[in-house]
Amino acid sequence: MALSPRRGRPPHPARRAAPRPPPPPGARPWAALAALCVGFFLLMMDTTITNVAVPALMSDLDIDLNQVSWVNSVYLLAYAVPLLLSGRLGDRLGRKPMYVTGLVLFTVASLLCGLATGPVLLIAGRALQGIGAATMAPQTMAFIAQLFPTDRRGAALGIWAAVGGFATAIGPLLGGLFVDTAGWEWIFWVNVPIGVAGLFLAAILVPGGVRGAPRGERERFDVLGTLLSCLGLLALVFAVQNGEYYHWSTVAGPLTVTHLIVLGALLLVAFVVRQHFFGQPLIPLSLFKHRDFSAACVGGLAVGFALTGLYLPLTLYLQTARGYSPFVFGLITLPLAVAAGVVGPFSGRLSDRVSGARVAMGGFLAFGCGIAALALTARAATPVWAWVLALTLCGVGTGSLFSPLANVATREIPGPVMGAASGVYNTARQVGSVFGSAAVSVLLQRGMASAGDGSDTGTVADAVSDALWLPVGMLVLGMLACLAMRDGTVRVRRSET
Repeated sequence: MALSPRRGRPPHPARRAAPRPPPPPGARPWAALAALCVGFFLLMMDTTITNVAVPALMSDLDIDLNQVSWVNSVYLLAYAVPLLLSGRLGDRLGRKPMYVTGLVLFTVASLLCGLATGPVLLIAGRALQGIGAATMAPQTMAFIAQLFPTDRRGAALGIWAAVGGFATAIGPLLGGLFVDTAGWEWIFWVNVPIGVAGLFLAAILVPGGVRGAPRGERERFDVLGTLLSCLGLLALVFAVQNGEYYHWSTVAGPLTVTHLIVLGALLLVAFVVRQHFFGQPLIPLSLFKHRDFSAACVGGLAVGFALTGLYLPLTLYLQTARGYSPFVFGLITLPLAVAAGVVGPFSGRLSDRVSGARVAMGGFLAFGCGIAALALTARAATPVWAWVLALTLCGVGTGSLFSPLANVATREIPGPVMGAASGVYNTARQVGSVFGSAAVSVLLQRGMASAGDGSDTGTVADAVSDALWLPVGMLVLGMLACLAMRDGTVRVRRSET
């Protein structure tokens, strides 16, 4: 048995790379990555770009706050619910067909959103955008895991993560620019030419034939498991996302928010039981035997919670308490995007050479310190440069998290279930985003209501300060998840390179 050159003992089996099928003949991994990043940029940017357009949408479409809140909520909802299914379908039907289908849906939906003259078409278009995003997201991560050898996967994931972090943070700036100049319609129409270009690039650069299980193993499909997972996530996410609007009470007739939460939890328990007994499950429970994968999912949930939970207080503080325009708001938050985009590729390469857990731990610490600094300085008289510095630290943290966590999550997973693993990981992150948005919104509303005057700038600043400590707490949970990960780099076998 070969001995580890450093410690004189066999390398831990969990630190070996999972068996990886060879990429299709003629595949150009870096060119394919560039094409995939176009779609990933779009779906991540649209999680934040509409936030600054809320006043314009209410005025131009003559809709109330509840209707406009659904413009963002329905996208997050439609994005979160189908992720498990779309990840597994990529394993069975092929990753390229799923990715292209999702990008087509997203592009067409963006056109419809820009043409909307009322809330119904706009909300329907946003729902279709979310479904398209859910169809694309697991395929990008699974593609990278199968196209790149394990010792170079972190570098590829670093670029992928930098694109995602930059897109999320640049959304408010682009949204503010379009709202202040061309009109809110352009926050959707800008996706159309980018989407068309992404489809062209995917057609010529992304290889076909990348799938998980061989054809003979893709004959059965878990219809019941699919229904249980989708309905369970739908009930749970809807209840958490809209609980405050319904005052955590009646939704319709005898149905309450509590009923929906219990129903969602029961359906998801039934889904887990179904996966245990079904021969070819939608989500193989064996994934969770990999400690690193499970810990990375917890870390992804914490990142999603903190990142989404950060933007609503930011918007409220800078546009309400400080009176900045949407475009100036985007400029102030730009350092977060720049820092995330610069740090992302370096953190990916670093996770190939040292422990991904250590890199992620540093990211959680930087992100948490940045948000804590924002919470401590959320006062009406705080100079803007103080928030710029804190946001830059947040960007360094987010840039140090996406790729190391994805690298840790995929390093033990075999190719036939890589799509399923990607679906689970993305679902954890997206559900974290939904919970972060809902929980921080509740704290903000209660903090402002308890002070008696929600229009007072001091009241807004105090509510923002209190609400920001919740994402900090979730980032501490992410640090604990890093402690549960195996420490060390991946040992790559010669046969896999």
